[in-house]
Amino acid sequence: MKSTLITNARIVNEGEIFVGNLLIEGERIAKISIDAIECTPNETIDAKGQLLLPGLIDDQVHFRDPGVTYKADIYTESRAAVAGGITSFMEMPNTRPNTVTQDLLQDKYDIAAEKSLANYSFYFGATNDNLDEVLKTNPKNVCGIKVFMGSSTGNMLVDKTEALEGLFSECELIIASHCEDETTIRANTEIYRQKYGENLSMKYHPMIRSEEACYKSSSRAVELATKHNARLHILHLSTAKEMSLFRNDIPLTEKRITAEACVHHLWFSNEDYETKGTFIKWNPAVKTAKDREGIIAAINNGTIDVIATDHAPHTLEEKNNSYFNAPSGGPLVQHALVALLEMVKQGKFTLEHIVQKTSHDVATLFEVKDRGYLREGYFADLVLVDFDNEWLVNKDNVLYKCGWSPFEGTTFKSKVTTTFVNGNKVYDNGTFDESNRGQRMLFNR
Repeated sequence: MKSTLITNARIVNEGEIFVGNLLIEGERIAKISIDAIECTPNETIDAKGQLLLPGLIDDQVHFRDPGVTYKADIYTESRAAVAGGITSFMEMPNTRPNTVTQDLLQDKYDIAAEKSLANYSFYFGATNDNLDEVLKTNPKNVCGIKVFMGSSTGNMLVDKTEALEGLFSECELIIASHCEDETTIRANTEIYRQKYGENLSMKYHPMIRSEEACYKSSSRAVELATKHNARLHILHLSTAKEMSLFRNDIPLTEKRITAEACVHHLWFSNEDYETKGTFIKWNPAVKTAKDREGIIAAINNGTIDVIATDHAPHTLEEKNNSYFNAPSGGPLVQHALVALLEMVKQGKFTLEHIVQKTSHDVATLFEVKDRGYLREGYFADLVLVDFDNEWLVNKDNVLYKCGWSPFEGTTFKSKVTTTFVNGNKVYDNGTFDESNRGQRMLFNR
């Protein structure tokens, strides 16, 4: 059995930071200690001065595979993810075809088993008329059900009252929801199109996909979940107003309604549209600095439970378009951790809290089996970070298939050096070992 000993690392885990050593044997963590670990490993890594964190679990990505692989695919984006310290991901169903039958869901697992360098799970997609298929989903090996309560790809907008009532009353899995009110967005779109024509400035995006559109849909989802005692998880919250819908006075394990924030809503504000334009066009929209500060505060006080990326790449050609023609979404998995660590340096978060919101609490919320913590017996999903290593994001070091990043031109002061997935050193200072594939995540349900 192959073994790796990591020594002298600054271990950040379960609310503590301490200098210690960690032994990997095979796929799992064999020992963690502040004292020397007596062994004869195959490899020893002296991590003096580096942070050792549990690998991130990203609960929301769009890797575009199958059907839209000219933008991205599971191989390219999982490769970028592990280079960014993300060792596990949960991918969304709005691929082509949409993942709305059990057979199509299995097809994605088959693709990932062949191509993914990171561990993986896939959401099953709800529609207005596939409840029978939704209820066949196995809670032990599927992360959850995705429902778009706002515009989406193909047949995935769920807007019929009877469909939503059925889903929330009968589904026992986590229902992960994209919440924007489609009627409000359409009305706003028409108002701004009539006023400014087709050459609309990007600065109006958060006014079209407005606070009202977000709050109306999120509050509707919370109302449904409360009515039926459903297990609801609202994704990529973008407004300070929505924070009032969630609780921070009970432990995460007791919450029936949970919340996610994404890196772009923590980093950018509407002031950045002038320079970034369509490259920060997301749904829900990046909104005001006040909204951003409200979300950051909600992360720190426990109102928001996890941080994710909503990684959703498009080509440069697609993004270099007018407002109405440029798609929403952008690539983030390679740069999410270093962006969050930059915010630690700015005093907005602590290291312990970042680990909690990107690893521990994701594992707890989804009941992920044996991942998300540095614990003896758990899978060795780990990331080493040089916390004082300055580098500039540019096209030459962007790994996404789409070839660009909204962080281009940004200097980060931390750098991911090494990533382990299931005990395998898949990334090491710019070099990849692709001899192993990630594993399907399982859930303690």
